Amino acid sequence: MSVVCRNLKFLRKQKGWTQQEFADKLGIKRSLLGAYEEERAEPRTEVLELVSDMFRISIDDLLRRDVGSQKESFLEKRRQQKMANDRQQIEFVPVKAAAGYLAGYNDDEFIEELNTFTLPMMGAGSYRAFEIAGDSMLPTPSGSVIVCHKVDGWEEIRNNEAYIVVTSREGIVYKRVLKSNRTKGKITLMSDNPQYEPYAVGMEEVLELWQSDAVISKTGQQSRLSVNHLADMVSHLQDQVSMLKKRIKD
Repeated sequence: MSVVCRNLKFLRKQKGWTQQEFADKLGIKRSLLGAYEEERAEPRTEVLELVSDMFRISIDDLLRRDVGSQKESFLEKRRQQKMANDRQQIEFVPVKAAAGYLAGYNDDEFIEELNTFTLPMMGAGSYRAFEIAGDSMLPTPSGSVIVCHKVDGWEEIRNNEAYIVVTSREGIVYKRVLKSNRTKGKITLMSDNPQYEPYAVGMEEVLELWQSDAVISKTGQQSRLSVNHLADMVSHLQDQVSMLKKRIKD
């Protein structure tokens, strides 16, 4: 019993939760959780099932393995297993997790908690998927999932390609990125929807850049645009590109 009790206490502290907060999540009284952690009571099966689902740890590991052991960290071992896996693990950031992502994008524990999936058409590698909201990138509809690979720095940016851009000011946005060789400190973010004007962002504000590799949309989610609307969009985009090219040359 002592192993599972230590594990409950370790997992709670790892999250920074008080006993009351953890007890509320488990639907039990704080005093009962205290009894578990102090090895005065044995956790019930339904509690172990909740903890197993919450931390994605098997009940057998909760009962038998010291997950907080410095000698062999269970979480570290799981990360290594994921990295050694030939198939890619694509971490998924839904819209509802966007605010949390800004605070936890550089936190291994936060990323570890994101749900993952695989795609047969994607090769082995490190990918991340972001759900987008809004109509700024029409005809890519709101609710689409953008699967990306990470770009490290200004030099790796490819002009006029679509990126998930994570900034301290704007949060997570999906835009086309333009850069000028004369102003390496800034990039221009441009929407596919011509109703939105392009705007400049300083590289000091950019926390992460993820280049789009694939777009996943639900059936029936695609926007229906008229031929005239499409023609207007193309014409407006051409005007924007011409204007931006002039700015780059100046």
